[in-house]
Amino acid sequence: MGAAGYIAPRHLKAIHDLGHSLVAAMDKHDSVGVLDNYFPECRFFTEFERFERFLAKENRVGQNIDYLSICTPNYLHDAHCRFGLRMGMDVICEKPIVLTPWNLEALIEAENTSGKRIANILQLRYHPSIQELKKKIEKESRTYNVKLNYVSPRGNWYQQSWKGDVSKSGGIITNIGIHLFDVLIWLFGDLTSVNSIETYQKMIKGSITLESAKVDWLLSTRFEDLPEGKSSVRSLLIDGEAVELDNQFDDLHTICYDRILNGEVIPCTSLRQLLQLLWTLRRKAENSTH
Repeated sequence: MGAAGYIAPRHLKAIHDLGHSLVAAMDKHDSVGVLDNYFPECRFFTEFERFERFLAKENRVGQNIDYLSICTPNYLHDAHCRFGLRMGMDVICEKPIVLTPWNLEALIEAENTSGKRIANILQLRYHPSIQELKKKIEKESRTYNVKLNYVSPRGNWYQQSWKGDVSKSGGIITNIGIHLFDVLIWLFGDLTSVNSIETYQKMIKGSITLESAKVDWLLSTRFEDLPEGKSSVRSLLIDGEAVELDNQFDDLHTICYDRILNGEVIPCTSLRQLLQLLWTLRRKAENSTH
């Protein structure tokens, strides 16, 4: 679901490169020529009702489909996850799995009732540099100083799309920053305090304390925040030492799919602290606009 979306090609590539089949795709927009690169024979629907009817028919005739992959706008993810569970499929869902902590609890309940599983795509955990850093941190017991700068510029269209609507995307903190905050919690533990936060047009920065790190962070979609000659910035400094994030970034979805299809799923229950952190930062950001 969401075959015309920005992130869908990475999912299509992962399914294709791992030797699996895409039975059907759905999006209300029909700009899905990318399907020809991977699965030209798959069924395509622009209406949810016809998509649902096709899947129900496949179930009736014994052609059960194993997974539903969700690449739809953020605010629809939990509803589409529940749909997949009701149809008897395991689910692979783009980030964020939900926008609020209480919606996560409802989804966990639906997952438990169905007997199926939901796998959230949080691919930065599988980046080689992050994997190496995780092993290093596990061997030490101390407090780190972390500086995170993530600049991913977007044009005027961004604010006019669903991504510019905080109620639908979760704003910059969730839509842009979720992978980085997920990795920070994964590496350094849960949030202990929000020290400061400042919100500007298309840019947010702040300081938080995790169990074993103090983190100064900046997230921006502004072109003026880019260094000369750069098209984006993913900068992570641990005690002043740079962690390489740019290389091997594009193939991480394939690694995620490979792990998921082999039974390695990041469980929904483990996402509570991440979603609480994002929710807390969004609420504080609303009261700190400059």
